[in-house]
Amino acid sequence: MDVLKQYYSLKDKHQRSFDELNKRFHSVSLLRFVLVLAILICLYFLVFKTFTYLLFTLFIALVLGFLLVLSYHSKIVFKRQFTKELIKINQEEIDFLEKGEVPFKNGIEYLKPKHIYAFDLDIFGHKSLFQHLNRTATYIGEKTLAGLLTKKAANEDILNNQNAIKELNEKLSWKQNLFAFAKLSKDEKNKYELLHSWLKSNNVALPKWVIIASYVLPFLFIGFGLAYFISKENVFFNLFYQTFLLNVLVAFSQIKKMTKELSFTTKIEEITKAYSLILEEIENENFESVKLIALKAKLNLNNQKASSAIKELANIFSKLASVQNVFGSILLNGFFQYHIHIYRKLQTWKKENNTSVNNWLKVLGEFEALNSLSNFSYNNPEYAFPEINTDKNLAFNNLGHPLLSKKERVDNDISFKNNRFVILTGSNMSGKSTFLRSLGVNMVLACCGSVVCASSAKVQPMQLLVSMRLMDSLEENESYFFAEVKKLKLIMDLLEKDTSFVLLDEILRGTNSDDKRQGTIEVIKQMISKKAIGIIATHDLEVCNTTDEFPEILSNKCFEVEIVDNDLHFDFKLRKGVCKNKSASFLMKKMKVI
Repeated sequence: MDVLKQYYSLKDKHQRSFDELNKRFHSVSLLRFVLVLAILICLYFLVFKTFTYLLFTLFIALVLGFLLVLSYHSKIVFKRQFTKELIKINQEEIDFLEKGEVPFKNGIEYLKPKHIYAFDLDIFGHKSLFQHLNRTATYIGEKTLAGLLTKKAANEDILNNQNAIKELNEKLSWKQNLFAFAKLSKDEKNKYELLHSWLKSNNVALPKWVIIASYVLPFLFIGFGLAYFISKENVFFNLFYQTFLLNVLVAFSQIKKMTKELSFTTKIEEITKAYSLILEEIENENFESVKLIALKAKLNLNNQKASSAIKELANIFSKLASVQNVFGSILLNGFFQYHIHIYRKLQTWKKENNTSVNNWLKVLGEFEALNSLSNFSYNNPEYAFPEINTDKNLAFNNLGHPLLSKKERVDNDISFKNNRFVILTGSNMSGKSTFLRSLGVNMVLACCGSVVCASSAKVQPMQLLVSMRLMDSLEENESYFFAEVKKLKLIMDLLEKDTSFVLLDEILRGTNSDDKRQGTIEVIKQMISKKAIGIIATHDLEVCNTTDEFPEILSNKCFEVEIVDNDLHFDFKLRKGVCKNKSASFLMKKMKVI
């Protein structure tokens, strides 16, 4: 089915569900109002008019009915919010595919200018690869996706990711459900870190006498109450209310410890409820690929589901928060020392689960990251999963840049099988830099298990080393030239460790022509001696003569420009050989610069 049609179909389906939920919402809201009115009328007649058992029974029935309606109303409210998110998800995909709108987070906070390729290839930031791919809504999800795009996975992991993505491609509705639950969480870095801060904080144990009193005093309270009810002796009544006061005093003697936990309560309660829904969605789905089965298995520890454990934590925090209600707190603690038992339950939960929570959330993050890559694959059915090899075989057919629209993009074939290093020439605006970025971005995608913007590809995953975009550093009193030399030194050092894929664009710009030419030639020789695979782009045609020395390793390729009807014409097609035509002088003359 056509991708856009599928999104339109799902959007219409969810819109119909939302309209139906809206009708039920308004009907239930009206019923809730009628029940409140009826309860108040019954209460008026019971208190100010004649009390009858029939009226009292009706009053109880109305109260119970109101509680049931209130519960149903809450469920409808949540379903409306959930369905609204599903409508929004499909509308965003429609706008993304039809208009090129990218309302997704761009991950700029993960950009490290000194990363070996992220800054050069626009992996993060406005209209970046991350923003193009990102369909995460939790902090751990976006962090996991950012990690996938900034480091090479092992070959086995890449193949497992490919199979997981293929399976998720068939689960569009499930993926959108997971995304909708994540969006409803309103998760942020500070909430995620608050949860981990609480998990790392030490439990403050209760004194033994408090624990003993929390069992003995409530038992005595009930005993004295029963004794008074049976005997009507005042001594038991006195002991009854004195025990009540003792219960309150014991519970309130530990209020500081509870207050410390309450500083975490509200935000953790909200986020844990959301996490439990996302994890439950994963637990309830059946998977066939090795990666997804293994991830799901991590959510079941000692026959306890992660979603249940996380949901229990949210409930415990909710109950502990009731200590802030003074009247309710006095009653609950006077009867049973309620908050002492809840506090102990919270401590026990943390002790039993604090090491597991991080693993559970890592699973959540991996599913969100894989969902993002699957969404990219689903939206681009013509893209290919690269064949992974260990033979240093790198080849792309109809390679293009995934961030360019199909109408704007010009695809090219490239192979490094016969000549593993290419000297690329071409005039300004001919497409050299775009081609280098196309290669780099697709290598990043291939090395995390994603599809690539090509009709077919063969890739040996390897370290990607790029020098295309540098800047002066005022903070480090560093010139552009020195920054570039430092980057080249880093690349050379990394090449000592393993065969890598290198992309260099017009290096040594900050020096004179002869120095630049000689420096570029020496860099090429050093790189091929270190078994590097890749491309260097240059405007200096004399550099291309280096291929005569190393015909089995080096090859020349180019992008040409033609002057047609007194205008520059670029076809952006990669050709063999050295470029022959120049555009700079022609363009400056045409624009009357010279």
